[in-house]
Amino acid sequence: MEQLEQYKDSVRTTWATGDYDAMMRQEGLYEVGPRLVQAMAVQPGEDVLDVACGTGNATIPAARTGARVTGLDLTPAMLARARERAAGVAVEWVEGDAEDLPFPDASFDVVLSTFGCMFAPRHEIVADEIARVLRPSGRLGVCAWTPEGSIGEFFRVVGGHVPPSPEYVDPPLAWGSEEPVRELFEGTGIELEFSREECVIHHASPAAAVECYATQFGPVVRTRESLGDQWPALRDDLLALFERYTTTEVLLPAEYLVIQGLKSAQTT
Repeated sequence: MEQLEQYKDSVRTTWATGDYDAMMRQEGLYEVGPRLVQAMAVQPGEDVLDVACGTGNATIPAARTGARVTGLDLTPAMLARARERAAGVAVEWVEGDAEDLPFPDASFDVVLSTFGCMFAPRHEIVADEIARVLRPSGRLGVCAWTPEGSIGEFFRVVGGHVPPSPEYVDPPLAWGSEEPVRELFEGTGIELEFSREECVIHHASPAAAVECYATQFGPVVRTRESLGDQWPALRDDLLALFERYTTTEVLLPAEYLVIQGLKSAQTT
């Protein structure tokens, strides 16, 4: 579908805009990857795939366990920064699409994704691809922002100022709710468990938080550019959001869903 390919091209441009790595460092979000790797008990010698790996949040800590790790992302700029971050750590970096994983069936013992595969447009296709490349008795670990949490609220604020996504694009926050995820993996042979965790995002002030997103987070940078003279309205709404979480500084409790899965040992 030509429209879908054009959409994915725009996604590449969006995520290459700004400085995602700087935002992740500033907000302390790189702590989530090691948490997930530990929860999944990644072992030396295992074959691990990080889908929509971004700048290597889970990829790099997984590789540090001694596992054989592949990080896949749609955006070359993300992979370039991930390679820089991974200096001295053995990772295979692959430019590729979460909806069409370029790997044979049953290639990996563990498949991970931290705030990554949730942004692919067609969720069921992504879930089927993850299940396809996962070996029997393989393990799945995904972190996704919840709709109820402050990041879910952040995305709704931004979304209120932009045109709706095309009808063929599933809402990213659907990955943050248990029942939609169960439906995605129904019939794949993967048994799921869920938990909710939180990381606290720090900013010096509401204005500093808005500046961070407006200059470093690709989706907001592009939104600011597209809004032009209408940007102040979104800026004010974001300021109001961050002010609700401010004492002496912004402390944003960012809730996310942890999806853990185990694939049946029986092949079909």
